This record gives sequence, structure tokens and C-alpha cells, in this order.
Amino acid sequence: MPRSDLVRLRLALTLFFALDGFVFAGWVVRIPAIKEQTGASASALGLALLGVSAGAVVTMIFTGRLCRRYGSHSVTVVCAVLLCLSVGLPPLTHSALALGTVLMVFGAAYGGINVAFNSAAVDLVAALRRPIMPSFHAAFSLGGMVGAGLGALVAGSLSPTRHLWGLAATGLLVTAVAGRMLMRIEPLVPADRGQGRGQARGKAAGRTEQGGPRRPDGRTRTLVIVFGLIALCTAYGEGALADWGALHLEEDLGASPGAAALGYSCFALAMTIGRLTGTTLLERLGRTRTLVAGGTIATAGMLLGALTPSLEGALLGYAITGIGLANLFPVAIERAGALAGPGGVATASTLGYGGMLLGPPAIGFMTDRFSLPAALTSVAVLAAVATVIGFATRKAVPA
Repeated sequence: MPRSDLVRLRLALTLFFALDGFVFAGWVVRIPAIKEQTGASASALGLALLGVSAGAVVTMIFTGRLCRRYGSHSVTVVCAVLLCLSVGLPPLTHSALALGTVLMVFGAAYGGINVAFNSAAVDLVAALRRPIMPSFHAAFSLGGMVGAGLGALVAGSLSPTRHLWGLAATGLLVTAVAGRMLMRIEPLVPADRGQGRGQARGKAAGRTEQGGPRRPDGRTRTLVIVFGLIALCTAYGEGALADWGALHLEEDLGASPGAAALGYSCFALAMTIGRLTGTTLLERLGRTRTLVAGGTIATAGMLLGALTPSLEGALLGYAITGIGLANLFPVAIERAGALAGPGGVATASTLGYGGMLLGPPAIGFMTDRFSLPAALTSVAVLAAVATVIGFATRKAVPA
């Protein structure tokens, strides 16, 4: 593929990562308003948010097959359109049951696009032979920061309906531009992963010389799942802060809706900065030190964010947590890919995004049983678990 096409492919994928974060953040900062509109309790809201998880998990199971049949680029564009349209549905609901139903559609689009553009990004990383995966996730975080910041600005003046349908229109416009660019470029790896180009790269990615997938042994599959658990532990924190961070600031610390929305914006900004420097950190510190340092920082930051009695302290804690969690997910995905190629990336990504989507309902149940600040400390606990796993598996993948 010409170098210019690789550059355009990277730009198009970056736009889709940013769009995903922008739309998702736009939804999460309006959760307090949607909760009030539906009259749902914390546990009922948690069950409704489980609709996102259910839709995403079901879609993730089949998205890999769709990518092999139709190509990851086509699946990315279709899921982006569905994501933009479905984000406008939650403010049209007036009960927890209806909210959970429409969130299943939103979750299906969210899960599908994440598997599709991560698959395309993995192939691009292999083609460029540079550890640029954190840059794509930085685009997601940047999109989340912009979406959350915009939500903070309009929370007091626009209804959730006008806000989210405005996001939908903006997202469809971005999809039209980035999708046209993406569809003009053939996927780097053919849908059938057949013969011809990419065979040399295939050997490095866990495929046979004929281009077909090489079945990993039991130890490799176990390690891929372990690295997926690291991704799950860290993504749990991202999902928890996205869905419950603003509510904690508003209900427990007395923040205004606009100030509460700034919580996720601080978290997303810190995560963006951490991921923009991710490639440099990996080259200088290595994967194990990056994991251990990041997990330790995230543990301390979330304890501060959840337990401090002041709004300023909580915002600082959210930012520290974002810095700590920034590169744990990309590193876990990279390690899984080094062991089992794209199949390992798919497994670890599914587990990781499952943690992001299952975290919010778990926080809801713990909030009803204990309190929201106590429930948010589970983010710190899982960050510590990811740190331990990362250190224990430091020799599993050769440097």
C-alpha cells in the first residue's frame, strides 16, 4: 500500500476513535438528567445501564465474523451511523425499562465499532511497525474530553433531547467525511486473511505461512485471557467514572450540573495527555514499568477522588486516575497481540470493553448497598489488581 494511503488510513481511524469518545461522553454527562427524567433509583439505573453491556457483548461476539466477511472498514462505518442515531434515543424514554431497551441498541453500536476499528488499527500498527496504538486511544480520550466539556457548557441551557440529537447530527457529519476516506482504502489484511500480501507479517502475528490463523496453545490462550483481565480492570474504572463520576460530584459533593460534568472532562483530559505520551513511555520504561507505575498512580488517584470531601480534591483525584489508567489498556492489548496476533487482540479487547460496560451497573448495586463513594473505591481496588497481574506476567512476553 502506498505511504499516502497509510497516512490517510491513520487519519480516518483517528477520526472514528475520536467520534466514539465524543458521542459516548456526550451521553454519560447527561445521565443525571436522564435519571431524573425516568425517576429511576440507583439500582434501577444500574440495570438500565446494563442494556449497554448486553448490546455490546452480543455484538462483539459477531463483529469479528462480520469484519472477516465484509471488511473492518465497512463494519466501522455502519456501526458509526448506528451509534450516532442511537445516542438520541435515551432522552425520549420515561421509564427505566424503556431506557434499558434503547441502551441495548446504543451498546450494540458501541461494541461493534470498537471491535471493528481496533481490528483495523492493529493491522495498521503492524504495517507501520511502530507502537502507535496509544495514539488511537488518545483520540478516543480527546473526543471524550471535548464531548464532556461541551456537555458541561450546555447542561444548564439545553435539554438532553436537543443536546444528544445535536451530537447525533455532528457525528453523522464526521462519519460522512471519515467514512468516505476509509471506504476508499482497501483493508490491509484481506477479509479471508488469505494468501499473497502480508504473509511475512502474518508469521509475526500468529498466522501460518499460508496466511491462515495459527491456533494458539493452551498456555498462550490463558495468557491472552490474563492480559484481557488487565484491560477489564482498567476499563472498569473508565466506565465507572464515565457513568457515575458526575453523579458523585453532584449528589455527594453538592456540585452544580455544569461543575459535575467537568469531572469526566478532567479525567478525559488527563487520560488524553497520558496516551499522547504513551509511545515515548513504552520506549523508555518498557511495558512492565508502565503497567506498574500506571496502576499504582490510578489506585491512589481514585482513592482521593472517591473519598475526599471537597469538589477540588475530587477533580484532582479524577485527573490523577486518568493519568494512571491512560496506557494500561493499550499495553494489555499489545501484549495479547504479541502472543496470539489479531485473535489475541480481539479476545483482550472484548474483555476490556466488557469491563467498561459492566462496571457502571456494578457501581449501581454497590451504591444501593453501601454508598456511591464506597462503590467508587472498587475502581482503585481493580487498578491495584491490574498492577499485580502486570508485574506477575512481566516475563510472559519477550521484550
